[in-house]
Amino acid sequence: MSKAEIGIIGGSGLYNMPGIQRMRRVRVTTPFGKPSDTFLLGELEGREVAFLSRHGRGHGLMPSEINFRANLYALKKLGVTRIISVSAVGSLREELKPLDMVLPAQFFDRTTNRPSTFFGGGIVAHISFADPVCPVLVDVLSQACASSGVNCHRGGTYICMQGPAFSTKAESATYRAWGMDVVGMTNLQEAKLAREAEICYATLAMVTDYDCWHPDHDAVTVDQIIDYLNRNAQNAQKIIRAAVRQMPKERSCKCGSALAHAILTDPKKIPPQVRKKLALLLGKYLK
Repeated sequence: MSKAEIGIIGGSGLYNMPGIQRMRRVRVTTPFGKPSDTFLLGELEGREVAFLSRHGRGHGLMPSEINFRANLYALKKLGVTRIISVSAVGSLREELKPLDMVLPAQFFDRTTNRPSTFFGGGIVAHISFADPVCPVLVDVLSQACASSGVNCHRGGTYICMQGPAFSTKAESATYRAWGMDVVGMTNLQEAKLAREAEICYATLAMVTDYDCWHPDHDAVTVDQIIDYLNRNAQNAQKIIRAAVRQMPKERSCKCGSALAHAILTDPKKIPPQVRKKLALLLGKYLK
């Protein structure tokens, strides 16, 4: 199977990645079902990358319909060790303006009934998730935003809501009172699964508009939002190219050993079918 080093997950507005050389489409099978789409593999800025459209080409998947486990398992299977996840978000802070980029440091989960672990069925593992994004990857993305001339805010919390409807005004006001910074519908599950898969992960959050708390929210038209999405996507493409170009060859973070002390189940008690299913993730620990 074709291999890649850096994974790019494109969100709303980012359905392809111009500039990829030796481009080919690859379908990846997983024990967790089908990923959102085929993967676009190739070379970008001299590095092997795999691009996935989170909602599928044509945007056919709602946030609650995305098979996050299949997406992350497939990226692991392709050999990916770092993931740049692009996500459209609403701003909960006046200073986080439309067309700005945010690099969240934290996530807060408001979703329901979304599988967000590879484990279970006879094996228990508890990863450390206090700091859910890779600090090295965030450094690279921050530098890439600066070199691309895009206004970037580092830090803050991404609250992940269920969707597909947007917030009520009461919810939006509550999120602000809680100290949240941006609101989206997808990245919490990705971050957890990436950590379990020992893949570095960071979110490049594209601010499309202010959430409904803002007094000017109702004046924003659909055409304006689409325009912001398109302009954000163009900026994200520039940032991703710069980030890939600046990415260190070797990993110096702790993401690659996240499971080292996380597995609680006695290896002798793990069912054979579960061992086989999760061999890609657990092989180095269950020899």
